Amino acid sequence: MQISTKGRYGLRAIVDLAKHAQEMPIPINNIAVRQDISERYLEQLMAKLKKAELVKSVRGANGGYILGKECEDISVGDVLRALEGNLESADCKGFLEKDACESADGCMVKFVWQKIDDSVNATVDKITIKELLTQNNGRQDYE
Repeated sequence: MQISTKGRYGLRAIVDLAKHAQEMPIPINNIAVRQDISERYLEQLMAKLKKAELVKSVRGANGGYILGKECEDISVGDVLRALEGNLESADCKGFLEKDACESADGCMVKFVWQKIDDSVNATVDKITIKELLTQNNGRQDYE
């Protein structure tokens, strides 16, 4: 499994919001400049994050984006799934009752994919945006 730029950039944008949107909404161009992400691309990511209710947009002269939830209530998994879809390591239909592959009943390796998927999901669901901020230990990586 490889996380695309959607996931990587979206996660950086969420962490940026968590760090900078404490007092007021942050304009998208500020995030784009700090994170060195195209403003146009960031708008697409923010639309997906907004649809998933992870961010909110605020209109007006002092508008921009804020987190849709508290940073301790947003997991890395929430962000990645909103942007990437599911986080399956392999396109294995062996676990689906409907449309299962022809080899599903005798397949020995489908359990490998399931264990990997379970581990990845448990890990990304455990890490919160607040934890990412805390792990940063005051470094200025996200400014």
